[in-house]
Amino acid sequence: MAEKDLTDDEGELVNRLIEAGIQKNTARTLVFVASQDETKRREIEDATDLQQPEVSIAMQELRDLGWVTKRDIESQGKGRPVHAYYLDKPIDEIIEEIEEKERERIAEIEKNLEEIKELADSCL
Repeated sequence: MAEKDLTDDEGELVNRLIEAGIQKNTARTLVFVASQDETKRREIEDATDLQQPEVSIAMQELRDLGWVTKRDIESQGKGRPVHAYYLDKPIDEIIEEIEEKERERIAEIEKNLEEIKELADSCL
């Protein structure tokens, strides 16, 4: 899933998610997690070519959005706990949420442009 490992469609999806306002690392992480039933942080790091802190930040953002759930896995022996991640809802629902936010943004832009025109008319 590093840039060179993305399929054309996956790369285009990441680019479109970025254009929709999602951070690059978050978009890459989302696309990878969506392609898996369940995955671990280390697998995400390897697949996306991101470092541990970058994955942690992306996963926290995805969890805050309600798109990804974290499940604790019992570790064998000592060491850091292992977490598994999976989509909390189907990718189609996530895309619908993104679409709704984009439509709201378009409406705000259109309203702002209309107000600019009205103010310009009243000033000139």
